[in-house]
Amino acid sequence: MLFTSAALVILAHSAAILAAPTAPSASTSAAAAATTAAAPASTGLSLTQKLFIADTAVDRFALLPDDKQFVFDFNQPQAGAGKGGELVAANRKTFPALVGTGSGMAVGRVKPCGMNTLHVHPRATELQIVTQGRLITAMTPENGVLNANGKGRRVIQNEVKAYQMTPFYQGSVHTQFNPDCTDALFVASFNAEDFGAGQVVDEITSFSDDILEAAFGQSVDGADIDRIRAAVPVSIAEGVEQCLKTCNIPKRA
Repeated sequence: MLFTSAALVILAHSAAILAAPTAPSASTSAAAAATTAAAPASTGLSLTQKLFIADTAVDRFALLPDDKQFVFDFNQPQAGAGKGGELVAANRKTFPALVGTGSGMAVGRVKPCGMNTLHVHPRATELQIVTQGRLITAMTPENGVLNANGKGRRVIQNEVKAYQMTPFYQGSVHTQFNPDCTDALFVASFNAEDFGAGQVVDEITSFSDDILEAAFGQSVDGADIDRIRAAVPVSIAEGVEQCLKTCNIPKRA
């Protein structure tokens, strides 16, 4: 490409202007000063949240500087434990070191005749091993899983003794019952850091009376529903009547 003498003069003049330093405007200087002087705002995030959004695993370890943060104590009591036992859960909220592992765990103690009432885990499959005593377990996986004659829903029920294991699949309704007069203990692992739990009867009875009456085919009325709601235990409950008699445990009023 050819340039005329006039064009070369114009280009040289423009280059000189672009190369010359310019003083920042008053508004630009003030904004920069404000940015420099401002203290970093507190994020207000929990440790679990910080770990969850950390850029790398290396950054997560930097957020856990104390070696004791990698130990979870299942000896602590459960808040709001039921009459029939207690369960202590390690999830990413109660044990932040689990963030990034995709795993959780729980330890449960089921008292004599105690029952871990019907419940589901919405985000994980549970592998449960009994470490003391025995448990009678029952599970219904999902619609379409039928018993041998194909005429009813299948309930998978087992007696699980010490150091035996059974799975409860994600979303399945399941329960455990201690038929003996001594405590039963179990350890449960989950393939999720936030496995969650939903007590089925408590969830069902939370619906309005008209929905429940329709769901039960009009076989119950409002008064019946209110009695059921008042009797529903929070978690692990005292169980089957024959066991209560055998173990000389008075029935609840």
